[in-house]
Amino acid sequence: MATTAHYDAIIIGSGQGGTPLARAFAQAKKKTALIEKQHIGGCCINEGCTPTKTMIASGRIAHLIRRGPDYGIHMAGQGGKRNEVVVDMGKVRQRKRDIVSSFRSGSEKSLDTAGVDVLRGEAKFHDAKTVGVSMSDGSEKILRGETIVVNTGCRPSPPRLDGLDKVGTDRVLDSTSIQELDEVPGYLAVIGGGYVGVEFGQLFARLGSKVTIVQRGMQLLPREDKEMADTLLAILEDEGLTVHLGATPVDVSSTSPQSFRLSVQTKRGSENISDVTHILFAAGRIPNTNRLNLDAAGIKTDPKGYIVCDEFLQTSVPSIYALGDVKGPPAFTHISFDDYRILKPSLLSDIPPHSKPSTKDRLVPYVVYSDPQLGHVGLHEREARERYAGSKIMTAAMPMDYVARALETDESRGMMKAVVHGETGQILGFTCLGTEGGELMSIVQTAMIAKLPYQKLQEAVFAHPAFAESLNNLWGFLK
Repeated sequence: MATTAHYDAIIIGSGQGGTPLARAFAQAKKKTALIEKQHIGGCCINEGCTPTKTMIASGRIAHLIRRGPDYGIHMAGQGGKRNEVVVDMGKVRQRKRDIVSSFRSGSEKSLDTAGVDVLRGEAKFHDAKTVGVSMSDGSEKILRGETIVVNTGCRPSPPRLDGLDKVGTDRVLDSTSIQELDEVPGYLAVIGGGYVGVEFGQLFARLGSKVTIVQRGMQLLPREDKEMADTLLAILEDEGLTVHLGATPVDVSSTSPQSFRLSVQTKRGSENISDVTHILFAAGRIPNTNRLNLDAAGIKTDPKGYIVCDEFLQTSVPSIYALGDVKGPPAFTHISFDDYRILKPSLLSDIPPHSKPSTKDRLVPYVVYSDPQLGHVGLHEREARERYAGSKIMTAAMPMDYVARALETDESRGMMKAVVHGETGQILGFTCLGTEGGELMSIVQTAMIAKLPYQKLQEAVFAHPAFAESLNNLWGFLK
């Protein structure tokens, strides 16, 4: 029988919050174990932000090469033809793998330097203080910890569609497996028009795939304001993607060893999408809690399996905490890292309860890495009107073709929108669908953190001709 090893802290999962927290415990001279089933660094480094944005960069280069003639640039010997772009998918994949490997190696070294005991295996609770680990080498270990933090993240929802068993498994993809393709799909059907579906759909269209997105809702990116979603839809369609809104996938049927037909139910009736070679399921993620045996520890979950936490990230068990995606949305890497910022002083400092940092009123930014990017922070218009019912809410919307820098670079697609409290001038929310939209959003976010009224940006002196100077002019559209 395995002996029990005692630790001050046990971290289950090495994501963007768990890894630095384990390091912080070890550096504070606390005996610390980090249990990781797969890769150090979690989803962000290995399957999420780092690899996908690396591949998106390749897609943007392919797009810019085709646009060369718009700028008076032609490829010698090709007569300036827009479609003379050859994609080496193996090179795209290897570049992605190399960057992931570099980032992962850095995380591993930081844990080793700090003195964290890294256990490669799968964790399961025995009780509120005890965790069993099925090690990757087949052995079993028992750990007992005074403090336990769960950081196991999420995974793509499993694909469910009649007829999938008749399609080769190498052609049924999720957001992880699609990044390992060694060929550009001939025809990619994307199920889901959220952030993941939009990013991958545009990426593979730029790499040369024919792409159709099937979205159940009546707009892309359902969380966004409708005018933003409609503008992005027009951009994608202009790049050659087909988008079915209000459409439900029904089944697939094989038409040849290399292709199949996807049937969808739309508001116009039943439609068939023929000659599809690959299908990407990008319609949600589920928490990695089903194998943790949470009931044995008394940890409560919501109906979807997410761990229930309070604003201090404490679970229903006082000595157990959760951070990152496993506790539910918003599922962003920077939120996971901010969870670490919240937990570190709470668990490693003698901080009075009233001074503890918490998730309450946390200002949440995010960026959809479509091209142009969609950066957002704060409240959307509908959220502001609900939260401040009875107050005067003003909005300002301005197309990107009002921005000098956007015109000069021929990157004028998109728009920006701000939501303002009419009585105080406080900026409640901001969205930019435009080139470097995430960077423009971050400027406004900084103003919101400082609680500056919009007039301070309207009157600021920005360098000309920078994208940022659009923040002088946006507020003239307030109404």
